[in-house]
Amino acid sequence: MWYGVFLWAVVSSLVFHLPAALLAIATLRRHKMARFFPIAILLMAIIGPLFGGVLTSAAIAGVYKAAGKRMYSLEALVFGVGQSLCIFIISFLRILATL
Repeated sequence: MWYGVFLWAVVSSLVFHLPAALLAIATLRRHKMARFFPIAILLMAIIGPLFGGVLTSAAIAGVYKAAGKRMYSLEALVFGVGQSLCIFIISFLRILATL
């Protein structure tokens, strides 16, 4: 059960981070130091769900298991994409707060 939520979280995280990395590659390719930022963006797309996504996916699956309910694949999609969307919104608001 947790594996489905985790996979959707990883896939949706890559969907959010891949365009950002491609944009960074296109705009920062001639910069002396910042041309390596796309690597960091792609690492965050994988490392974030690996550590945080596993824990939250297991928590969601644990609640479903304790309640004795089955999780359908559409529910796993909603929870996985929801995790990535929450991380995206929190990250975006944190950046705006520093401006």
